Order: sequence, then structure tokens, then C-alpha cells
Amino acid sequence: MPIYWAFLTYMLLKPGEENQEYWFMFNGVDKVLHLSIFSTLGFLFIGAFPKIKFSYFFQIILIYAFLTEILQEEMGLGRSMESLDIVADTIGCLLGYYTYKVLVKRFF
Repeated sequence: MPIYWAFLTYMLLKPGEENQEYWFMFNGVDKVLHLSIFSTLGFLFIGAFPKIKFSYFFQIILIYAFLTEILQEEMGLGRSMESLDIVADTIGCLLGYYTYKVLVKRFF
């Protein structure tokens, strides 16, 4: 999980690049990416710390989401802060949390 977290931080804070058009690109693809990477983060985080209270889990992930968005804005590297990214991050971490809980309940 620490390796994924470090990679995620790098990817969220690296300088922005000119987006190329690919066949799978659509309006809002970045929100889908935020949702999927934060659902993976939420899943791995609760998997690594299964006894953590939900409120602590949620606070840690939400602080991380806010911090990366604020740093994107402040670093001035071609990235900008978007409130919908934070919404996608929040939904993603909740999705990862509940996916883990459902899988544990079903298979263990």
C-alpha cells in the first residue's frame, strides 16, 4: 500500500501535460480516473488497517484528497484544483471501503 500511495501522490502532483485525444477519451474521463484510483486506495487502506474506525478512515482519505487538490493549485505546474475531483475522490474511497467490507463478509 505505501508504494501505491507514493505512486498516486506522484501522479496527482506531477506537472500537467497536453492531453492527447484517444478513442477512449470523453468529457469527464478525469473524474472516472479519480474515482477508480481512490476506490483502489480505499480498498487497500481498509485492507491494510481493517480494524480502523470508519470515521478515521474517512477523515484520512478526505484530508489526502483535499491536500492533493490544494497542492495541485499551489504548485503552479499546470494542474488546477477542482471541487468535482474531491467529490469523485470521496465517492471512490467509499466505494473501495464498502467493496472490501462486502468481500470480507461474503468470503471470510
